[in-house]
Amino acid sequence: MDFNRKVLVTGGSGFIGSHLVCSLVDRHPDWRIINLDNLDYCCSPRSLESVEGRANYTFIRGDVCNSQLLNHIFNTENIDVIFHLAAKTHVESSFESPSAFQRVNVDGTRVLLRAAHQARHRPQRFIHASTDEVYGASLDQVFDESSPVRPSNPYSATKAAAEYLVRSYWDTYKFPVIITRSNNIYGPRQFPEKVIPRFLALLQRNKKCTIQGTLPKSRHFLFVDDAVDAFLLLLENGVVGEIYNVGTSCEIPIVHLARELVKMVKNVPDCEANDWLEFVADRPRVDLRYPIKCEKLQQLGWRAQVSWAEGIRQTVKWYQDNPDFWVDAGEGREQIRSRLEDANDLVGNASFLGSSSDQRRGGGGAASLQSKP
Repeated sequence: MDFNRKVLVTGGSGFIGSHLVCSLVDRHPDWRIINLDNLDYCCSPRSLESVEGRANYTFIRGDVCNSQLLNHIFNTENIDVIFHLAAKTHVESSFESPSAFQRVNVDGTRVLLRAAHQARHRPQRFIHASTDEVYGASLDQVFDESSPVRPSNPYSATKAAAEYLVRSYWDTYKFPVIITRSNNIYGPRQFPEKVIPRFLALLQRNKKCTIQGTLPKSRHFLFVDDAVDAFLLLLENGVVGEIYNVGTSCEIPIVHLARELVKMVKNVPDCEANDWLEFVADRPRVDLRYPIKCEKLQQLGWRAQVSWAEGIRQTVKWYQDNPDFWVDAGEGREQIRSRLEDANDLVGNASFLGSSSDQRRGGGGAASLQSKP
């Protein structure tokens, strides 16, 4: 079968990536969608069950840092579009193993850029998923795309470094790149080391939501379907060489988030919600909020369509309907089970990002994005 476009999605089995892949496969049967992912702990093959066997979908298990593999893909597949969502995104883990984040987020981006640029068939677009965390925290300043980059943790530092690599290919070669910086992305199928699925997992096991410190931390939350729509709009209408913030005005204090989920899952009144919260010691450095402006993207016609009330309703229902999704993840089950146990032991996750791809970001392996995109 001849395809009008060939699209490579790195990290397509991660949280954001799987939603993007499914959307591309469903919306564009005349496009060939290639998913490159190494199926790290935060991925489940079940996330892509709906597109398995489709004529326009291909899965390649592999590491985005593998230059030989990447060169082979670009030399044999005539890739037109790249969505680069592969990343490690878990902030706490970035303090524990910064070299792993350096390898995946920076070296992986370097390998991918080089392979794409050297391909005989020149890609039309290279869309790189980054994060609002590259701006650093702010109490009152709202960041636009021209704001200075001041990352404050190893994760965001590696994402900022990756951005500089991407920009260098535009500045030097006019390679057609677009960079996105998104708020916390949430929704079904997110690995439960991120704040929303973590709280839900704890409550489903009759455990309290653990909240790190007492400072007024908050996050802006964007539903995954709206993030996917932004990616697809930028593919068609985004200006190459530009950066686009992808965000929402929906800012939720972490304590309020925990209370809301308690009431939804446990069906308790306001006066009893605090009984399901536990405050624990803070980590040394915690960013309170990441406010961003999105007028540039909105000028292209994008608006978040899913309200917080509807998005969180869909998300809670999915986790209630699929309580064993990650435990029964198939291949790699023991690694996933171990990571779930680690996530349950971590008490600081309440202030982590909600990617990936699947974000933030979104967890994320050498080719997977959780919630920070």
